[in-house]
Amino acid sequence: MSREPFYITTAISYPNGRPHIGHAYEAIAADAIARFQRMQGREVRFLTGTDEHGLKMVQTARGQDRDTRDLADEMSGYFREMCAKLNISIDHFVRTTAPDHHRASQALWERLESNDDLYLDRYEGWYSVRDEAFYDATELVEGPGGNQLSPQGTPVEWTVEETWFFRLSKYQDALLKLYADQADFIRPDSRRNEVIRFVEGGLRDLSVSRTSFDWGVKVPGSNDHVMYVWLDALTAYISGIGFPDNTEEWQRFWPASLHLIGKDIVRFHAVYWPAFLMSARIALPKAIFGHGFLLARDGAKISKSAGNVVDPMALAERYGVDAFRYFLLREVSFGQDGSWSEEAIVTRCNAELSNSFGNLAQRTLSLIVKNYGGCLPSIHGQAPEDDVLLASVGRAVGQAIPRAYDDLALSQGAETWLQAVFACNAYIDAQAPWALKKTNPERMETVLATLYICIAQLAVGIAPLIPASAGKLLDQMGVPQDSRTFGAIGLQWYSPLAASDYRLSAPQGLFPRLELSTELLV
Repeated sequence: MSREPFYITTAISYPNGRPHIGHAYEAIAADAIARFQRMQGREVRFLTGTDEHGLKMVQTARGQDRDTRDLADEMSGYFREMCAKLNISIDHFVRTTAPDHHRASQALWERLESNDDLYLDRYEGWYSVRDEAFYDATELVEGPGGNQLSPQGTPVEWTVEETWFFRLSKYQDALLKLYADQADFIRPDSRRNEVIRFVEGGLRDLSVSRTSFDWGVKVPGSNDHVMYVWLDALTAYISGIGFPDNTEEWQRFWPASLHLIGKDIVRFHAVYWPAFLMSARIALPKAIFGHGFLLARDGAKISKSAGNVVDPMALAERYGVDAFRYFLLREVSFGQDGSWSEEAIVTRCNAELSNSFGNLAQRTLSLIVKNYGGCLPSIHGQAPEDDVLLASVGRAVGQAIPRAYDDLALSQGAETWLQAVFACNAYIDAQAPWALKKTNPERMETVLATLYICIAQLAVGIAPLIPASAGKLLDQMGVPQDSRTFGAIGLQWYSPLAASDYRLSAPQGLFPRLELSTELLV
């Protein structure tokens, strides 16, 4: 197990509107990974934030007849609020309008310039304001009425202006070598293959400044230019950990262990960003993972332009934060697209959290309180085969779930956990400890002790997804804080706890049954 620091980032969100369920999905996934790594004993830095520059912000503010800075301040606040309400354990929230970020962006620019990778020229080409991206004519697709659209289906406009260019073409061979030498640099494989095909098709130098508006980071020595919003935004990954001034901090956590992003912005992270870093003589991130989209029930991508966005905080308020978190990471195979609905939230969480895990914990802990006054039962004699098999299930969870997290197979990890829950429910039904009180009281104690240990292991296993509920259960069970890790959760904590004066109180239900609202949010 690696003990080196772990640095994870989400995309730096564009706040021209309030956060939607896609933003929540990415933040929750990153949070689960960060929490898992902390449980592995690693020092973690978890960064998110808002990318507040660019023409799209200017146009949005103008459309609302307000100051762009006021819009940025308000919208960034909503993203902070989302993190707080969804229990996202971030260590730093970066804003690209902050002075220290401007300083970092300009320092990076100066490194590119010192390597002779910047030159002034005239840009003529297609630009998507919505994507804040430049596109070659060969990438465009035909939309309704014959209109030209970007590969993402967004409108493009012909742009002509003087700009600074970055010598992206210079790094084509180096990028292809990177992808060949580090097969896991871009994941999943489908994204990696897309990037390789794009780079093999030939890279053109990239326009990295704008003069048609002034909302952005000023280009050093060219104050009539502001930096291309993506150069500015990507720099947030190092400005947020102290680049360039706090050398000790940013060098401790850089390179990033994982950039977690949506599949639609993989090109910026897997092509432009490593090329910038190569030019600046800065180490490259270790891995980039482009997750899929959450889709509406009709299979459409959720977006503001489609009018099908939903407030994730409203969903969390309606169904509970942990239920919402569990559903998102359980429902969709991580890395792929997947649909969601409120009906699916209710059905899955009732079946798996309330009926299966919640009921298992409630039954077991209630029997202990009722029959032993809350004192923890003891294990008697040599364990029979059924107990050995159940214990092996618990150990398997402690091994399989970490592997799933390391592989970013979050939904598969949840499925592994659920199969262990099912095994525990089959065990309690088969052993029927409530019927053993008169016929075999020692066996009753052993069964309940075995279940108690397994439930604690299950709570630890699911804690990255539902941290508040799992934490409350482990508190109630008396599991020590230093035993709430995948490496520590075993038998060693139980015997001294059972022999102590600890008393289990009547269990509190953690997963109330959900009811589908008559007024759906989508």
